[in-house]
Amino acid sequence: MSGTVVVSQLGARMHYAVPRILNRAGRLERLYTDVCAAKGWPRVLDFAPPSTLPPVMRRLRGRVPDGIPADKIYCFESVGFSSVLRRMLVPTQEMDTRTGLEAGSAFSRRVVRCGFGNAEGFYGISGECLEQLEAAAGNGLWTVVEQMIAPREMADDLISSEAERHPDWREALRPDRYAAAFAAREKAEWAGADVVICPSEFVRQGVLQAGGLAERCVVVPYGIDARFRVPNRTFRRSGPLRVLTVGAVGLRKGSPYVLQAARRLRKAAEFRLVGVVTLPDHLQVTLREALDLTGPTPRGEILRHYAWADVFLLPSVCEGSATVTYEALAAGLPVITTPNAGSVVRDGIDGFVVPAGDIDAICEKLLLLSGDNDLRERMSLAAQTGAADHDLDAYGRRLLSVFESSHIRAADKPVAISA
Repeated sequence: MSGTVVVSQLGARMHYAVPRILNRAGRLERLYTDVCAAKGWPRVLDFAPPSTLPPVMRRLRGRVPDGIPADKIYCFESVGFSSVLRRMLVPTQEMDTRTGLEAGSAFSRRVVRCGFGNAEGFYGISGECLEQLEAAAGNGLWTVVEQMIAPREMADDLISSEAERHPDWREALRPDRYAAAFAAREKAEWAGADVVICPSEFVRQGVLQAGGLAERCVVVPYGIDARFRVPNRTFRRSGPLRVLTVGAVGLRKGSPYVLQAARRLRKAAEFRLVGVVTLPDHLQVTLREALDLTGPTPRGEILRHYAWADVFLLPSVCEGSATVTYEALAAGLPVITTPNAGSVVRDGIDGFVVPAGDIDAICEKLLLLSGDNDLRERMSLAAQTGAADHDLDAYGRRLLSVFESSHIRAADKPVAISA
C-alpha cells in the first residue's frame, strides 16, 4: 500500500487508534469525526481544571487524537452534540438506534461533500458509513468497513434471550422499530466494502450467519497503548478480592451476572461496576445494595479503577472485542470473561474464559483466584507480558496488512452497494 487513507469515525473509537496508526505510517489523508478536543471551541476545555467540569465535558476533554496534525482533522460538531442531546433526553434503545441511523446518514453526507482528497483508500465504521462507501468506491478508492460489534440481528437475539432469563431487567428492554433498518444498513455496507474487518472470531461468525461473504471477512484483534499499564503494581495478599467491571450497565454486558456474583460472594469479594447506567431506579437500588456502582468515568481517569482492582470481570453476552479486556490485561489484571466478549484472554494463562451466562463458572473462578494468591500473581504477570502482543504497534502491523490486501482485492470486486 503506497497511498493515503481517509478514516471516518463518530466518537473517539479506541482513542483514535486507527487514524493515529495511519498517521505514524505516513498514510493518513484525513480524519473525519464529530466532536474532537483538538479542533474548534472544545480546545478551551484543556484550560479548565478537570474537577470543575461535568462528566460529559471531562470525557470530551479526553478526545484528542495524539500526534495527528489539526489540518488533517475535519469535525462536524453539530452531528455529535445533537446525538448526545437526543440520547440524554430519551435514554432508550429505540432512540439510540434511531439516532445512530440518522447521525450516520448525516455524517456520511457531510463527509461526501468534503471529499476524499488524494486518498486511495477509505476506512469507516459499520452503521455510519454507507453513503461514504458508495462515494469512495465510485471515485475508485478501495474500501474497508469495520464491524465493531456483533451484527445487530445477532445482538438483538442474544439480548432478548437474556431478558427472558432475567425478568426483573426486562422492562429496560423495549421494542425497537428501527432495529431492522439498522441491520439492513450493516448488510449493505458489507456488500459494498472490499474488506469487512471483524475484531474477533465471534463477530466474524455473526457476520457470516447474517449473510456476509466469508472471503471478505478478516479478523483483526485490537491493540491499546501503554497508558493503561499500572506502574509498580503490588499484589494484595489479604482482604476480600477486589473485582472490577467496566462498561455500560445492562443485559448485553452481562450485568445481572455481576450482581449475582456479588450477592453470592459477599464475604469473599467486593465488586465495583464502572459505566453508564440507564436502568430503572429499582434496579439501580438493587445493584447499589450489593456492589459499588460508580457511574461513568472519563477514559482518561479509568486507570485508578484498574489500580484498585485484583481481578477484572466482564461476563458479556455480546461484544465485538471488548477493549476494556485489553486494558485490564495491560494493567496486570487477570480477566474472567466469555467467548462472546471476543477478547484475547488466554484461558488458564492470564485469566479464564467461561460460557456466557454461566454464573456457577464465574463464581468458581473468582473463588479460585481469591484463595490462591500465587495463581493470581502468575496470571497478573502473564497478563502484562501477553499485552505486549496487543499493543498499538502490533495492531498497526495487522491493520496495515489488511489495508494492503484491500487494495489488491479492490481491483477484482465490482461495486455493489444498495440501501
